[in-house]
Amino acid sequence: MSAVTFADLGVSNAVAEALAERGMTSPFAVQELALPDALAGRDVLVSSPTGSGKTIAFGVALVEGIEAEDPRPSALVLVPTRELATQIVDEIREIAHSRALAITAVYGGAGLEKQSRLSSRSHIVVATPGRLEDLLQRGALSLAQVKLLVLDEADRMLDMGFQPAVKRIVAQTNPNRQTLFLSATLDGKVGDVARAYTRDPKLIEYKPAGGAKVNIEHRFQQVTRDDKIDELVNQLQDKDRGLAVVFVKTKFGADKVVRKLAGYKIDAVALHGNRSQAQRRKALEAFEDGRVTTLVATDVAARGLDVAGVTHVIQYDIPIDVETYTHRVGRTARAGASGIGVTFVEPEEVRDVGVMGRDLKLGEQLGAAGMRVADPGEKGPGVHRKQGGNRGSGRGGAGGGGRGQSRSNHSPRQEQGSSYGRSRGERSDHGGGRGGRQGQGGSSRSGGGRSGGRGGR
Repeated sequence: MSAVTFADLGVSNAVAEALAERGMTSPFAVQELALPDALAGRDVLVSSPTGSGKTIAFGVALVEGIEAEDPRPSALVLVPTRELATQIVDEIREIAHSRALAITAVYGGAGLEKQSRLSSRSHIVVATPGRLEDLLQRGALSLAQVKLLVLDEADRMLDMGFQPAVKRIVAQTNPNRQTLFLSATLDGKVGDVARAYTRDPKLIEYKPAGGAKVNIEHRFQQVTRDDKIDELVNQLQDKDRGLAVVFVKTKFGADKVVRKLAGYKIDAVALHGNRSQAQRRKALEAFEDGRVTTLVATDVAARGLDVAGVTHVIQYDIPIDVETYTHRVGRTARAGASGIGVTFVEPEEVRDVGVMGRDLKLGEQLGAAGMRVADPGEKGPGVHRKQGGNRGSGRGGAGGGGRGQSRSNHSPRQEQGSSYGRSRGERSDHGGGRGGRQGQGGSSRSGGGRSGGRGGR
């Protein structure tokens, strides 16, 4: 497979040369699998881990699938967060320009009028659902001529409660469009949505040989609340580390950790939903450039984060579930590199981490830290209670959301601040409460409270 070139897959000379200028002469495995069908105009469903090269795969298909003379916009990429929107534009801007195509990102927290002008003039629009609906309601652009649609990180969009907005948006595109649907998983509800939006799609499920554990060293460190910051400092003072991402559960916690690290003469920047877009961009640029080597982030803000040179991911607060664990540690070991994932575990969290360790098959790594994996069927006391507020009331975490109800009552356009009726606890960066589990403060369809704000639109 390594001998295959982009030209062999049907990529035009202009795009192949633009890729070569960035040092990309041979496609990654997922690109080699997806591009032939995508370039042939077929709908494609792609399940592939983060960092495997999906962005270039669909980016090349978009650029090759439209012409400079086509109506604007002719292609639409829907994404869950503004960070992912800007990163996608940065990733494929040059290959779009190689074919005289304009591309722009549309997201909340930036000037509406400017985005309105740019989106109406661009061949490719990369957008978060809430801000795109704002522009559509203002009549700033039309999606009627969109012949290429990409749903990226579709599982996360559903998880964040965007399905109603996505449904409304997709209904405005050309019914004869080509659709590329990308997700970490295509199981359950995500698979149902994928089938609803595609026609006779080619299914591509790419899993690297041996899984992510080949390149990621998983470590667990038992800590107490009092010595947690000292242990973080020890990890960050590792002379062999490059860039490090530190995950915390709340926006307040991110700012607090940054302040504490400053007391140890360690420069760090915070990334979370309460920061303005300008502040978030400035923080990411400082981190990407290596001027600041430590980024302290919440889960939602870091979704889609793809920065070269991240050698360490430190889970200062334990993840809420296996999916979140996988997403977090996936910020390192990108594109075949290696990395280290360290998880801090407080005494009351040992059983929860034992359950995750069992499901992730990390028994050896837990044992090295003096911990054990949970027995089959064993459940922990619940990170839901710790990270999701009062279980009995179904209230949210730091964001102060409302009570669980029989139906979701949030606005689907409150991106990163919206609730979604799932049985998991609230990720505190969302700013609103998820509904409790059935019998624990809400029905199984509970939608949780309204968001505290519109931060991520």
